[in-house]
Amino acid sequence: MAASGNRKSGASNAFAWGLLNTVISRLGTLGIGIVLARLLGPESFGTFAVAMVALMAVLSFNELGVSLAIVRWPGDPAKITPTVNTISVAGSTLFCAAAIAAAPAFTSAMGDPGATDVVRVLILSVFINGVVASPAALLQRDFREKERLGIDQANVWIGAVLSVALVLAGMGAMALAVGRLAGSLVSGAMFLAASPLPYRFGLDRTQLGPLLRFGLPLAGTSIIFFAVGYADQLTAGAVLGSTVLAFYVMAFNLSNWPVSILAQPLRRVAPAALSSLQGDREKMNSAMGSIVAVLAAATLPVILFLAGAAVPLVGFVYGKAWVAAAAALSWLVIAAMCKVFCDLSYDYLVVLGRSGTVFAIQAGSLLVLVPALVAGASWGGLEGLAAAQAAVTGCVVLPLYLWKLRRHGLALRGIAKGLILPVAAGLATGAAARVLALAVPNHFVALCAAGTVAALATTGLLYLQRDKVRELRSIGKQPTVEATV
Repeated sequence: MAASGNRKSGASNAFAWGLLNTVISRLGTLGIGIVLARLLGPESFGTFAVAMVALMAVLSFNELGVSLAIVRWPGDPAKITPTVNTISVAGSTLFCAAAIAAAPAFTSAMGDPGATDVVRVLILSVFINGVVASPAALLQRDFREKERLGIDQANVWIGAVLSVALVLAGMGAMALAVGRLAGSLVSGAMFLAASPLPYRFGLDRTQLGPLLRFGLPLAGTSIIFFAVGYADQLTAGAVLGSTVLAFYVMAFNLSNWPVSILAQPLRRVAPAALSSLQGDREKMNSAMGSIVAVLAAATLPVILFLAGAAVPLVGFVYGKAWVAAAAALSWLVIAAMCKVFCDLSYDYLVVLGRSGTVFAIQAGSLLVLVPALVAGASWGGLEGLAAAQAAVTGCVVLPLYLWKLRRHGLALRGIAKGLILPVAAGLATGAAARVLALAVPNHFVALCAAGTVAALATTGLLYLQRDKVRELRSIGKQPTVEATV
């Protein structure tokens, strides 16, 4: 194709819209989650948690990894999109039917057979996900996070409001599944309407092989990635029961909340941004270093604030019935801190076409993770499970990723130097939060004081990283030339 004079909105604008999207979504879901947790209690919330694990398991490989090919395709994506649609919808139909049939066996293994119907309703979202895989990838490719904001907000708020109404009507855990499915239906229709290309099916045999060769290793990696990411929840349900699973999920969600506010929009933008720099490895590596530095500055103080203020945070926000979750929270923030850098490493290696390397890392770490989690849950209950998760993520998974990044040409020493100040500020913030949590009996006052310290530390760190922020703003703003394929 000829060179296009169009200018993309740029990675920085996409990140800004993605950040706004995620902040609004997280604040909304946090508020709704608090209401639902207080209304349902740990037992009913545990039933829904079982269903969510089943949903995430199927979504991890639902469209066979082929939609990501649209993001990094060097030519006109219209050539492969019909084939991607066919693969995605066929795969999601098959996996949705199989998951519905397997639901009773899964819920029995998780210690909550009563969750079967909830699982079956929630799993219908798998088919919707397969249908909209290519429109979502096209929006990601074009940095069109502004459109994503409206779609994601419709999903969150329609599902949340309906869920609360149905809980108040007495539907229990099923209310959450119905609300989630309704939100998925509406957002799915919006994805189709916003798609940059007409939605068509097709099967180009010349593209089928390359797409599957690209996607299947990623799908396999995603299965392993799911197993690594959800082995703790599977272990909590199978070994400790669905009520303990509810406590663990609550702590897990809290530990990931500040990370996901920045990491989720950044991960939408990072693959496309890094892909746009594939022709210049020096700039690509510089962009990766800047992403890591900015993310560390924005998240480490807040993450370690959560660790120090775990007990007053859980007690104040969710109530006395959920205080047991605080035992896991302090450990899970460590795992969350490591995981965000693992996810960025994953994106970097995938852009380089090293999906097989990612698969090997995840598969290898899983061999260590599963026995560690079972041992931790058996010996230490909820807290032992969380400690095992943190130990494996920080001492096995992250070092493996760093080793591979270094072997593929990323200079880690410079990146490490940029992390010294954020790590030091984060540790100081966590220590201050811990002291305040112990010294101030009023949970609200302790949280306000510790939160102020975390906010000041984050603001100062981001100001010091302003040069790197400016570097990221330039990514994706140059005119793009699409190669003829």
